[in-house]
Amino acid sequence: MSGGFKVTVPASTANLGPGFDAFGMALGLYDVVEVRVTDAGLKVEVVDAGAGGVEDVPTDETHLVVRAIRRTCAHLGVEPPGLHLRCSNAIPHARGLGSSAAAVVSGVAAGYALAGRELDAFGALQLAAGFEGHADNAAASLFGGLVVAWCQGAEFHAERLVPHEAIRPVVAVPSVRSATATTRGLLPATVPHADAAHNAGRAALAVHALTAKPELLLAATEDRLHQHYRAPAYPASGELVATLRAHGVAAAVSGAGPTVLALTTTGILPPGVDVEGFDVFELPVDLTGVQVAAQ
Repeated sequence: MSGGFKVTVPASTANLGPGFDAFGMALGLYDVVEVRVTDAGLKVEVVDAGAGGVEDVPTDETHLVVRAIRRTCAHLGVEPPGLHLRCSNAIPHARGLGSSAAAVVSGVAAGYALAGRELDAFGALQLAAGFEGHADNAAASLFGGLVVAWCQGAEFHAERLVPHEAIRPVVAVPSVRSATATTRGLLPATVPHADAAHNAGRAALAVHALTAKPELLLAATEDRLHQHYRAPAYPASGELVATLRAHGVAAAVSGAGPTVLALTTTGILPPGVDVEGFDVFELPVDLTGVQVAAQ
């Protein structure tokens, strides 16, 4: 087992409009977990490096990074005698930027490092995606870039693609939070066939727009499957998405929200758009995914 190492994991945005539970993209905002093996026991330090609200994050065995480490170590047949974790959180919690997936991915990567093993892409994805039941955010944080994820039987799969170099994501992060379980509960059990067909076509177009022809992103990010059902949970975000799209910006709700994602080629939002109540900043696409370095 390794004595100490640092895990750096990127944030992610999911869905990208029509790709519900299928599309994910890694963003250049990072949580850092420093892991050290000790003689016995568990110590977890949580540092708020910009995530907001980490005072309510547990520091015992229920911490998500710890749970992911334990599950991964058990899967790999090792058991560290004790752990000291220092978690510096920059990814906003409960905002639709993949904070939970990032925590799980960092724990999985740490588990592999504790076992002295290179990260196995397929095995790591099964472990990480198993926590949430879908692989979009987890695959993006694992592999970086743009991912298309799916589930076949009990197995999770993802293909990594490279987004077009002209795409410059901008996020608008509100102070309010949103829980994935709550917003997922707003989705109906069935949707009209016309809406499903619409999203299938837009999702196919989105792959082309994201990788080769960003001028098609406005049309390609149009969604009828989930965003309008979730809009009552965060009306200000829904209004901002509509306003940006009316200005020709390919905007969507990031993941389960309430953050708004704008896929621009300028790195800025149009002048005159009201973003009061949101922190707006450009985040580059992360192309490397999770990184582990010895300390």
